[in-house]
Amino acid sequence: MYLHLGGDVVVNLKNVISIMDLETTTVSKISKEFLAIAEEEGFIENISNDLPKSFIITEIDKKSKIYLSPISSVTLCKRAGYINDIANI
Repeated sequence: MYLHLGGDVVVNLKNVISIMDLETTTVSKISKEFLAIAEEEGFIENISNDLPKSFIITEIDKKSKIYLSPISSVTLCKRAGYINDIANI
């Protein structure tokens, strides 16, 4: 199954490691440092000119990539079916 992240970007769900809310996770110093280092090393791709609301950590062919998406993490999780999976636990 594939997940549309916004713009023209679609990723295979098996490659998604994490879907994170940008506002709540960047409160943490560790998360800020993680994103700063990832940006310095070229792992981050901003997929829209809109203000990002979430970031998605993926691994494709043993290479990490982080997408900044204008779509909220809750919406992306619903699209991926994660919300339904959690509700059934």
